[in-house]
Amino acid sequence: MPEASAKSAPQKAMEKLGLLRDIDLALHLPLRYEDETRITPIAALHENEPAQVEGVVVDCQVELRSRRQLLVRVKDDTGTLLLRFLHFYPSQQKQMSAATRLRIRGEARIGFFGREMVHPVVKVVDEGTPLAQALTPVYPASAQLPQAYLRKAVASGLARADLRELLPPGVFQGLGLGGLPSLKEALHHLHHPPPDASLAALEDHSHPAWQRLKFEELLAQQLSQLQAQRERALLAAPALRAQPGGLHEKLLAALPFQLTTAQQRVAEEIAQDLARAQPMHRLLQGDVGSGKTVVAALAAAVAIDAGWQCALMAPTEILAEQHFRKLVQWLEPLGLKVAWLTGSVKGKARQAMLDAAASGAAQLVIGTHAVIEDKVRFARLGLAIIDEQHRFGVAQRLALRNKLKSMALEPHLLMMSATPIPRTLAMTYFADLDVSTIDELPPGRSPIVTKVFTESKRHDVLDKIRGAVADGAQVYWVCPLVEESEAIDLRNATETHAELSAALPGAQVGLLHGRMAAGEKAAVMAQFSAGQMSVLVATTVIEVGVDVPNASLMVIEHAERFGLAQLHQLRGRVGRGAKASVCVLIYSPPLSDTGKARLKAMAETTDGFEIARRDLDIRGPGEFMGSRQSGAELLRFADLQEDAPLLVAARALAPRLLDEHPEAARRQVARWLGTKAEFLKA
Repeated sequence: MPEASAKSAPQKAMEKLGLLRDIDLALHLPLRYEDETRITPIAALHENEPAQVEGVVVDCQVELRSRRQLLVRVKDDTGTLLLRFLHFYPSQQKQMSAATRLRIRGEARIGFFGREMVHPVVKVVDEGTPLAQALTPVYPASAQLPQAYLRKAVASGLARADLRELLPPGVFQGLGLGGLPSLKEALHHLHHPPPDASLAALEDHSHPAWQRLKFEELLAQQLSQLQAQRERALLAAPALRAQPGGLHEKLLAALPFQLTTAQQRVAEEIAQDLARAQPMHRLLQGDVGSGKTVVAALAAAVAIDAGWQCALMAPTEILAEQHFRKLVQWLEPLGLKVAWLTGSVKGKARQAMLDAAASGAAQLVIGTHAVIEDKVRFARLGLAIIDEQHRFGVAQRLALRNKLKSMALEPHLLMMSATPIPRTLAMTYFADLDVSTIDELPPGRSPIVTKVFTESKRHDVLDKIRGAVADGAQVYWVCPLVEESEAIDLRNATETHAELSAALPGAQVGLLHGRMAAGEKAAVMAQFSAGQMSVLVATTVIEVGVDVPNASLMVIEHAERFGLAQLHQLRGRVGRGAKASVCVLIYSPPLSDTGKARLKAMAETTDGFEIARRDLDIRGPGEFMGSRQSGAELLRFADLQEDAPLLVAARALAPRLLDEHPEAARRQVARWLGTKAEFLKA
């Protein structure tokens, strides 16, 4: 026998939706509304418009035409309506017997046999049964959560929830937001709108009640970010200062190139942060190829010069190895020991690396997720650098920061991203970060021309490759899959490698994919980097970190399957030398609207900031952000594009509220975010 306390399927479904507190239910807002407040005469029905009618059944029978179906005819004083049910139970047929009065809601269609509704919602009523007094909400739900159960739960939660005003009186007038209702009024209006409410304003979220909710949500998010930033400022970190004539200056002197003005500026911003005794929490962003790695190397040099260790974590072995090669080339001649730690380093070699990190002999440790494993210990970790930070979850970033806890200190944290952050995102999801931007490319980089071809032009693309190889250029050909999938009919890397090998006799064609052993990958990349290989067929393992200046042509097959940021990252593998570079995007029609928007953006601009802005438009902030919130979507209602004025107002109010009304600020965050605010601290 199940225990009496066992939860029902609807209760479990509500928990899955995060509906745990009364305030959660109160803030679970309708997707749309159904108008059950009025009856439309049958003769006045318009095609494809939802409406409610009331009539008496004149005929109910099962017909066997092309398929078995239940046909019910009802009439009112103005005409007749046919109800068609393709799936039905015997009980429904009995419910709708002749002379029964029904209230019916659905979308009418007008055909050869007159007006009809297919699978409408039907309710048996008596003559004079009162109509609903408010629009009926339809809530986001799941298969295990019926609307009737959810409506009752939401109504109970709304009645019990503490909806007292937390904001100081008159605050809206000072922000230019006068005329907004109270939170309680706004929520009651949105859950139970009166019959004369504007459905359009409710459903496009422009109604003042929606504006109030979106402002409250943005304010809670801004307060949470500001609290996280202030709490971090109270923590202690080692003060790392560059020494005159030390490692930092030696590295600058040894580099075979001059830093750009932008690189010099951001390197100085980072050095100033490192010199403070509070933990740095800085994002270094710059377009593909802007030279973030050398800035990270200079930061590492400052930390190591001050007697502390540095860890650099990258999401893939290829990217980690690229960093390793560059940093070893720059730092080992200066007397530094660099350790390499990834999942593929095993046995005695791995133990040697672990010992070097734990003893402090390894001043810089570079690797993948392996760097944050429990067995990895640092003697004095002063700086943690995370590349492509959006590819890591909150728990992973916290694990790296916690490597210094034994000394009651936090390491400084430098996060890097080649996916620039649009301004509205920087003001919300990254409001707690200091952001440094490298906004210029090193000299000598060639512009990249992007061309879009349909799959039917594949032979023309092969001709371009023959010409490029004959001229001594190197080519990337990117495929989305390694093996054939029954679900997605895409050419795989192995097939394409065979095809290009046959089409390019005399040219060496290499193959690189994620399932190859680390040693095999390294050997293939070494050959391609050395110019011994003309064409490299690869999956997206080359998305970041690969730097071969002689590669000037990239072909991305099934480009419609890739995200915009990923396409831009891949394109950034060419254009790294003086040769004019081309990126060819091959797609298989038909294209979705999203696919068209992505390929159009790629063809029109190579500016990473513009690409990021369009990517935000296409995907929205939740997907764009990846795992920063570890799956917790912190903005459910506000739209970062449309609601920018509300965001500016919330951003202005947050510090004032935190300083002058700290308890109200705490309750505002708790009301809206609950435990989700913890995600922002990483």
